[in-house]
Amino acid sequence: MNKRILSITCLFLSLSSINAQNYKSTWESLDTRPIPTWFEDAKFGIFIHWGVYSVPAWRKVESARYASYAEWYYARVMDNKENGGYDFHRKNYGEDFEYRDFAPLFKAELFNPEQWVEIFKKSGAKYVVLTSKHHDGYCLWPTKNIYKSSWNSGDIGPQRDLLGDLTSSVKNSGLKMGIYYSIPDWESIPRKIDKSEYYIREEFVRKYGLKPEKYRDEVLIPQLKELVTNYEPSLIFSDAGEWIYDDEFWKTKDFLSWLYNDSARNKDIVVNDRWFKGMPGKHGDYFSSEYKDADVNSLDKPWEESRGIGGSYGFNRAENAEDYSSSKDLIIELIDIVSRGGNLLLNVGPTADGRIPVVMQERLLDIGAWLNINGEAIYGTRKHSVSSIKSDKQSLYFCSKENEIFCIFTKWNDNIEINLSSKEKVKNVNLLGYNGKINWKVDDDDDKLLVEIPNLTIDEIPCLYAWSLKIILKE
Repeated sequence: MNKRILSITCLFLSLSSINAQNYKSTWESLDTRPIPTWFEDAKFGIFIHWGVYSVPAWRKVESARYASYAEWYYARVMDNKENGGYDFHRKNYGEDFEYRDFAPLFKAELFNPEQWVEIFKKSGAKYVVLTSKHHDGYCLWPTKNIYKSSWNSGDIGPQRDLLGDLTSSVKNSGLKMGIYYSIPDWESIPRKIDKSEYYIREEFVRKYGLKPEKYRDEVLIPQLKELVTNYEPSLIFSDAGEWIYDDEFWKTKDFLSWLYNDSARNKDIVVNDRWFKGMPGKHGDYFSSEYKDADVNSLDKPWEESRGIGGSYGFNRAENAEDYSSSKDLIIELIDIVSRGGNLLLNVGPTADGRIPVVMQERLLDIGAWLNINGEAIYGTRKHSVSSIKSDKQSLYFCSKENEIFCIFTKWNDNIEINLSSKEKVKNVNLLGYNGKINWKVDDDDDKLLVEIPNLTIDEIPCLYAWSLKIILKE
């Protein structure tokens, strides 16, 4: 009994020591922090790009990566004579209409956070990330920062705490809430350190911007701490810090040591890798990719792929049906990402009045219907020794947990052959969502599992697009 009490006491002290870990303002210390397990277990989250850019909500649709981002209206559309934005802006809004003049038109009058969250829950997502401030600098909360006076949702436009209202609904539903925050503002930060080049017209920089150092010390750091203190997010998706300036300039290490040690969410908060130039793929709790722009397969760390349902994050009225990925495409992408050890952060772009476009709702509900059957093969899994096997006949995706391997296949009309390691001894095989018996056998000569796919009608198969074999191993 004394030994048992001593063991429990040692375990308690060990856990207390871990929780009391003090992280110094060095990468050697910060990089030792283990990522909270909820992030790797979640697998699927919802990204939301919403703001003043949702009023014009237009950019010419082009095939190049990043070329259709409507949230870049301020920097890549309204004065761009090459993609039609210059003419579009003047025809519809006039020569003297500034980007900031869109703010009173961003009213969010139909925004219903409970309805949004109901859709997100039905999609099967486990966390939600809202753009609290994009590169245009407009804030979706009534910030107390004097430099954002009349450039936030409390003062102009909705006159409402959009972030706060959504945060309450998300947390009440049991989902994790995260915030996106753009490290630079276009109105204050140049493209290059050694040149006075800006993303927007220099007249707007002179009119609204601050010197980079002043912006950092009096906007960036105070706002980040304001967001963490007031809204207690479980995730911070930083962005664009990697464009310009190093970690010493942005004071990244100091902020993260405060976040990990002293903030209210220090136990479960996770952050990505876009805080400063040179950071992506090197530091942060997890690594970020958007529209497959990073070599995540070579990374030995949790990662996340973000993308829109179409080619834009912000709502783009120029996109048509053919510009949106199908439900099947998105489900297969989720499966592929999870098989390679990542999360999918799928973006929706609401309209300026606060509606999630119906086509986006449909995609989310279809993903949720699939996850309702196959979620066991997604949530809480980890990367298997083999992530996928693809051929003209069949595509197989693998992931695992404890003594189970999941094989997700994409064509119903073919039987499955799976190579096993010598240590993998099969106890049983089930098909998720199907109560009938699955015929299987193991060829011991070459450690190959052979699974017979049953002959079912379209009304009898468990779901559409892809199906999951649950392979239970002997302990």
